[in-house]
Amino acid sequence: MTDPNYRDLKQLGTHVAPPRSPEAAVVERVANPQPGMLYLVRFTAPEFTSICPVTGQPDFAHLVIDYVPRDWIVESKSLKLYLGSFRNVGAFHEDCTMRIAKRLIAEIAPDWLRIGGYWYPRGGMPIDVFYQTGAPPDGLWLPDQGVAPYRGRG
Repeated sequence: MTDPNYRDLKQLGTHVAPPRSPEAAVVERVANPQPGMLYLVRFTAPEFTSICPVTGQPDFAHLVIDYVPRDWIVESKSLKLYLGSFRNVGAFHEDCTMRIAKRLIAEIAPDWLRIGGYWYPRGGMPIDVFYQTGAPPDGLWLPDQGVAPYRGRG
């Protein structure tokens, strides 16, 4: 990459092996290109997977991550690799969802963040997990997360 603002990125534009764990994953960030502007960034991961820590069976979720940048934005390839690193991790739905929120807060210190973990049923019951750092900033356009309440999640 020729732009000096991106010289610290190690994953974008190169082949990167999938991280072995969320802790080993590198979440990269880029300086906010619109500092001082109030805007929302949304990442949607409709095929998130992890493993039940008790049964070893796969769990599936539709994640929606919304945040208002301050100084940094998340580099999307690194976020994809980070989310993919949960594929072989044994963790309950609540733990996965909250670990993702906490990691993003630690990496980019957003003005505001919310995450919706819409988990597909296990044992006939969906378990949805929601978190936000506080009230959204005044004047923020905050669209609905767009995930239907469970009825086949279609």
